[in-house]
Amino acid sequence: MAVATPFTEKTDEQRAITEMVRQFVDEQVIPIAEEYDHEDKFPEAVVEQMKELGLFGVTIPEEYGGMGLDLTTYAMIVEELSRGWISISGIVNTHFIGSYLLMKFGTDDQKDRFLSRMGTGEIRAAFSLSEPGLGSDVQAISTRATRDGDDWVINGQKMWVTNGLLSGVVFLLAKSDPDADPPYRGMTCFITEKEPGAAENTGEYAGLTIPPKIKKMGYKGVESTELVYEDYRCPARNVLGGEEGVGNGFRYMMDALEVGRVNVAARGVGIAQRALELALRYSQERKTFGRPIAQHQAIQFKLADMATKVEAARLLTLKAARLKDAGQRSDLEAGMAKLFASETGKEVVEDAFRIHGGYGYSKEYEIERLYRDAPLLLIGEGTSEIQRMVIGKKLLERNKI
Repeated sequence: MAVATPFTEKTDEQRAITEMVRQFVDEQVIPIAEEYDHEDKFPEAVVEQMKELGLFGVTIPEEYGGMGLDLTTYAMIVEELSRGWISISGIVNTHFIGSYLLMKFGTDDQKDRFLSRMGTGEIRAAFSLSEPGLGSDVQAISTRATRDGDDWVINGQKMWVTNGLLSGVVFLLAKSDPDADPPYRGMTCFITEKEPGAAENTGEYAGLTIPPKIKKMGYKGVESTELVYEDYRCPARNVLGGEEGVGNGFRYMMDALEVGRVNVAARGVGIAQRALELALRYSQERKTFGRPIAQHQAIQFKLADMATKVEAARLLTLKAARLKDAGQRSDLEAGMAKLFASETGKEVVEDAFRIHGGYGYSKEYEIERLYRDAPLLLIGEGTSEIQRMVIGKKLLERNKI
């Protein structure tokens, strides 16, 4: 097998996988994305094909039926999926974070019960931090978990949960010790099971209600929901990490957000890459003043800046992923990648939108969907402002005088 250089080449395996995913996106995703976006319809047939391709088990170890691939390869796959439609990548992204939490912090029992079914896509995972009354201030969560015999009783409301309705497990952060000082020491991550597709869970999952999905400007098709827990009973065996996990939920979740930010960065690269492709094609077809607009210097300058930003965002993303794979600290690099790639996604899409002129405003052109989808990346897994705070803090930590 060929060895990849630090920042440019792909291994033979990575090349084969990304080419397979790109073909899948070109043939199965892009042709249906506009229809499903306009109708805000879940792409069930596409998801079934993703199961067959093994995309829900990309990083899950082979012993549990997954591919056992690294974060770098996963980021490459996410870029390709996002190039087609970021809603498709959203379906696997929160699932990936759930599997990451299980693989790194789960007990053997938890891995045995969930990973094999997650690897095939039989059950899909969601990941829940945010609440209606808070944004990026995770320590201010109000969801409570109280021990009652062999169970924990959970009460609270969660918000912006991707895959909230159709998932089979939700990795939920709750306060198990509201009096802890500092607050993050009193938080625990729970693996809350649910009936996929059920708005009101009954039986062993009673106490979990899912209101109608949130209507959004973009990022359609995949559902984003609230989750309402009212005396929901979670078995103690479903505390992530077992008894050792009690009080460590915040640390687990922040670790997962590090790889989640690589996810979002890869999505930014993917949507920017697609916008660049659309701009290159349209600018060579559209004519003004007797020649294609691509021959006008003003358009060439835009294309040059767009392509440079895409390449820079891709390199930042791959560096963050490769550092994590190497077992090195990557919190700073993941923050940089997420910040730059998400901003690049928005900027490159907007430039492509401008190159399309009035047609960019039409729902008949793909760029209109990208223009609505791109802003999500500025918010998901921490806003750009939060990323700058993280980057500044980590820079000072690494460069103390």
